[in-house]
Amino acid sequence: MVYEKKGALVELLSEVEASPLLARLLEEKTAGISGGIYHKLQIELTYNSNHIEGSRLSKEQTRLIFETSTVGGDGKPVRVDDVVETANHFRCVDFCLENISKPISIAMLKDLHRMLKAGTSDSGLPWFAIGDFKTLPNEVGGRQTALPKAVPAEVENLLHDYSPRSLHTFEQIIDFHVRFERIHPFQDGNGRVGRLVMLKECLASGIVPFVITDDMKAFYYRGLAEWDRERGFLTDTCLAAQDTFKQWLDYFRIPYDAKEQR
Repeated sequence: MVYEKKGALVELLSEVEASPLLARLLEEKTAGISGGIYHKLQIELTYNSNHIEGSRLSKEQTRLIFETSTVGGDGKPVRVDDVVETANHFRCVDFCLENISKPISIAMLKDLHRMLKAGTSDSGLPWFAIGDFKTLPNEVGGRQTALPKAVPAEVENLLHDYSPRSLHTFEQIIDFHVRFERIHPFQDGNGRVGRLVMLKECLASGIVPFVITDDMKAFYYRGLAEWDRERGFLTDTCLAAQDTFKQWLDYFRIPYDAKEQR
């Protein structure tokens, strides 16, 4: 089994021009190494991305779920969906790493959504459309989004404009994220799917990724809302988050190009 995993890793690394970070993430994931950058990314991204969407789990509870598949209590009730979505999000991060050489597609977006929402209370609702585009109109931050019947064409246009098989710049990846969130193609889970895609696309293009933390949520939402008028709001928020990620890379002695356009 170990040799099979190593063989799959070598094959995957041969398909992409892996940065030292991507190579380390894949190596640590394949070998099951704890305490490294893969371990930290899983906990930080999962905790913060879920918290932005209302999860009540603490970072320590998130860590326990990742490390031991258990969850500790602090005397307060724990929502089952929070636990399920946390475990699911870990799998989504792995899915992004395992499919790093594949271009973003409608099928991949739907797979991420299905993986994220599997086993939740939403998945039992006949109208929720887990792993598929929304069936009911929804809003985000009081802003109207694409109507259900328009979603397939809107996503197709987004992918066409983005040119998924190309390498992308930092700004192109953020712009894709803004447009994706404005379409809001799924009934729920759009923010988390969108942030997972940003992780994958940064790694695929050799760009240091970033984690939008819960305490940056107000700046992040402002940046999404003001993107058409002032791109600097969201860009600066993402760059600040990227600087934190670079501090992690410095700690783990993972090289990166400090001058890269991020």
